Amino acid sequence: MSLVAAKDLSLAYGPRVLLDGAAFAIGPHDRIGLVGANGTGKSSLMRILAGQIGADAGELTFRRGARVGYLPQDVAALPDLPLVEAVLASVPGRSALEERLAQAHAGLAAARSEAEQLELAGALAELHDELDHFEEHYGRRRAERILGGLGFQPADGDRPARTLSGGWKMRAALAGLLLQDPDLLLLDEPTNHLDVPTLTWFDGFLRASRKALLLVSHDRDFLNRQIDRVLSLEVEGLRTYAGNYDEYRRLRAEEEERLLAQAERQEAKRAQLERFIERFGAKATKARQAKSKEKLLEKMDEVQTLEHRDTLRFHFAEAPRSGKEVLRLEGVRKAFGQRIVYRSLDGAIQRGERIGVIGPNGAGKSTLLKLAAGEARPDAGEVKLGHSVVLGYYAQHHFEKPEHAVDGTSSTGTLDPDRTILDTLWDLVPDRGEAYVRSVAGSFLFSGDDVEKKVGVLSGGERARVALAKLLLVPANLLVMDEPTNHLDLDSSEALIDALRGYDGTLLFVSHNRSFLNQLATVIWEVKDGGILPSPGNLDDWLYHQRQLEAAAAGDAAAAPGNGAPAARGGGAVASPPMTEKERRRAEAEARNARARREKPVRDEIARLEAEIARLEGEERETTAALADPALYQDFARAKPLIERQAAAKAALEKAFSAWEDAQARLEAMQGAELPGA
Repeated sequence: MSLVAAKDLSLAYGPRVLLDGAAFAIGPHDRIGLVGANGTGKSSLMRILAGQIGADAGELTFRRGARVGYLPQDVAALPDLPLVEAVLASVPGRSALEERLAQAHAGLAAARSEAEQLELAGALAELHDELDHFEEHYGRRRAERILGGLGFQPADGDRPARTLSGGWKMRAALAGLLLQDPDLLLLDEPTNHLDVPTLTWFDGFLRASRKALLLVSHDRDFLNRQIDRVLSLEVEGLRTYAGNYDEYRRLRAEEEERLLAQAERQEAKRAQLERFIERFGAKATKARQAKSKEKLLEKMDEVQTLEHRDTLRFHFAEAPRSGKEVLRLEGVRKAFGQRIVYRSLDGAIQRGERIGVIGPNGAGKSTLLKLAAGEARPDAGEVKLGHSVVLGYYAQHHFEKPEHAVDGTSSTGTLDPDRTILDTLWDLVPDRGEAYVRSVAGSFLFSGDDVEKKVGVLSGGERARVALAKLLLVPANLLVMDEPTNHLDLDSSEALIDALRGYDGTLLFVSHNRSFLNQLATVIWEVKDGGILPSPGNLDDWLYHQRQLEAAAAGDAAAAPGNGAPAARGGGAVASPPMTEKERRRAEAEARNARARREKPVRDEIARLEAEIARLEGEERETTAALADPALYQDFARAKPLIERQAAAKAALEKAFSAWEDAQARLEAMQGAELPGA
């Protein structure tokens, strides 16, 4: 039996129709991804299922006793209680059970007859059994385990829930929802405020659950791991597809191809019938056949091909070439009051690197990006941009003012809520015409009168698109991006990944989106203990490395005397104790240094070849420009040396590129030998 069944659901806001006769069913163990562009009704459908709003028409039938839990994108408030108590209070029935228990105790104390006392004692025992069962499934111990998995520290349990920041408030609401363990879990972008360690825990927790799930997420990898069915809000209505998100995309493409082929065949058949009617309709001998063809033509239904919504599609302009070292941090110190984020931070970014910054919330990831972008000043030390670096900055909080913004100084990464979309973009390119700026806005789905909207009235997704459009207008060779996929729908998030994959500059970014990190990062910087730990590869490579370290530590602990493993005898080597955190970091640093020493000759060769390529490209451009002068060819003796120089430069350039590709292949082979599966 279905957990919930919907029939003929309709919902509209003015002329905008979100649902029109939608029908679907959710089984007790279904794992469903709800997909669709921003504004198509995903959150509205969630709220209908949660009972927060009603549909304009249609029926919604729940199985008797079914419990639904809903996590919206934004949590308004939490109970004015300590954190653990606020999470416990989210489970329905606790207060009623405690009240019944108190009444039973009072009744037993007041009872006079033995029979009444025996009856009330039996009822009291049953209530205690019920309370024990309740505590086992919905009690403090389980609540504390869930809070710990979501990144809270034990000391946070007594902290007033109302004092939590927005991101931590969302985690507390999620903890209450997971503690309730409802029959149907409705999650609307639940990973928006989760760091990578917490996301890993949450991913495992959800996958272990056998309850029904309806999930909205812009993280393709997360969605693929969680679901086995897709509900898709398409132009033609609500559709359902079997499989995960990748399978949905494949099935959708196959369906589109099949319908297009049918439409083409039908159009050819229609044209054939029309030609027959036109040719033989007036001939007596063929009139009957022509009439038959006309009837056949009238009965022919038109094949409805799939319609496409406008989607975000753009690419970054070619980035101006920067120096080899793009950014250097030397002895950087940064504190906020008594809280020291970085004591003496050192690091460097090389041209072409794509660095994904990860770490627990509050570790200093956004602060690192603000320091790199010049949006925050270090208390000590230096942040140095390399030669010819042009920086573009995408801020996580678009309306947040930089700490050093004085005397009208504006931030490159933030948005002014009082400016229109058109003015916000035009401010960056005042020498370009309005038509050009509108065309850029159009590629980010702002057309017509939309560009006259003030930024302050836009949704989170719309503000994110304006911020991305700003980056596009001023070509940069270093992009610093803080949570760029927050508030983007899945299609827009994928479009951004595609655009950044084609970007030829350097990238420094923070993201909780596993798909984003895996497809873009070439280096992971883990922010930890006031410093950064670099690790080559993407997030999956980093996670694999962490599992290897944990396995090694566990193996060392198991092999130590007194842990179930015999001590070495006869002068054999004694098992070493588990590595401390300091030893682990030293071992990792030594491994990185050894790897760097092995790679250094190849990296030096690549740098030399890149310099040679730059010189040869300049020589080729110079000779090509000189040869473009028609007057030169009136005297071939003057033209001949230039022609020979151009040919030599081209030949040398081809040879240098070949050598560069060979060196890159050798470097990738060296790096690949240290990655999982190598």
